[in-house]
Amino acid sequence: MAARSGPVPRPGILDIAPYVPGTSALPGAAPVVKLSSNETPLGPSPAAIEAYRAEATHLSRYPDGSARPLREALAALHGIDAGRIVCGAGSDELLNLLAAAYLGPGDEAIYTAHGFLVYKIAILARGATPVVAPETNHTADVDAILERVTPATRMVFIANPNNPTGTYLPAGEIIRLHAGLPDDVLLVLDAAYAEYVRSRDYESGIALAGAHGNVVMTRTFSKIYGLASLRIGWAYCPDAVADTLNRIRGPFNVTGPSIAAAVAALKDRPHMEKAVAHNEAFLGPVAEQLARIGLETTPSVGNFLLVHFPETPGRTAQEADAFLHERRIILRRVTEYGFPNALRMTIGTDVENHATIEALTAFMDAA
Repeated sequence: MAARSGPVPRPGILDIAPYVPGTSALPGAAPVVKLSSNETPLGPSPAAIEAYRAEATHLSRYPDGSARPLREALAALHGIDAGRIVCGAGSDELLNLLAAAYLGPGDEAIYTAHGFLVYKIAILARGATPVVAPETNHTADVDAILERVTPATRMVFIANPNNPTGTYLPAGEIIRLHAGLPDDVLLVLDAAYAEYVRSRDYESGIALAGAHGNVVMTRTFSKIYGLASLRIGWAYCPDAVADTLNRIRGPFNVTGPSIAAAVAALKDRPHMEKAVAHNEAFLGPVAEQLARIGLETTPSVGNFLLVHFPETPGRTAQEADAFLHERRIILRRVTEYGFPNALRMTIGTDVENHATIEALTAFMDAA
């Protein structure tokens, strides 16, 4: 009897390149400076930690199925309708739910050349066709996106600010993009780094999602709130989209400890403001120090910098990465994002930033 080969995934699934996170550890027991994942150097609010621990005595109970306490806390903070908020296991889950709800074979979805890799994965997983729009100066280009809209287009993903570039589209450009899209195309604004942006012409997407039936904004607690390990995010949606997502999401997709910690984090405004101030204090100076040693960075409004290396042998990003690993410093390789000769550096503590600049200075000098 011939051996059975087992179930076969539907066409296209095995063409997906799995998402590979950046390096997070190195061999050996010595401490590591990890600036590869855009994590906040300040950690979570002490109130969030306390709230998380308090939930330990309730682990036998299911959490609130709609994450109501968190939705109500978000609604109060932002002045929006709690009924239009959907929470998920990180904004990644929400991006995938949106794709599952609105994309299928024969559909197209657009994202930009250096956009978040999860967009392509979510599109391909539903049998739809990803369409890549080129960027201008490492920034999303509204005209390039609109030129690629066809009758098959069902969704447009925009990371604003974008990772790994740190660039953003001002509110006027987002409004222009939305105005150019057909009503049946869903504009998804991924605002994972919104809290860090200080530019006056920036808007996270809350206003647009509140006013139109084809705009969704997603946010996360993984970045400035320091709750990456808990995997919690949220989306602000039109009523019909919220209803759709609630029909297909898992019934208890956000854990009780995560809900409690996120609510506490939202209430601790001083901690978040301290994180913003820390980023403001170091983002510009770190970019200036890198420029002094001959390393260009893409102007960023996030909590990270895209650092470009020369193509000269001995000074490439790959060689810099190896050099830094020898000194137990981890930055993020971004080859899969279209930057084979760049590294992304998260803004860390004063000590971590100094150690990284010192190591990169030694690398450039040695080369």
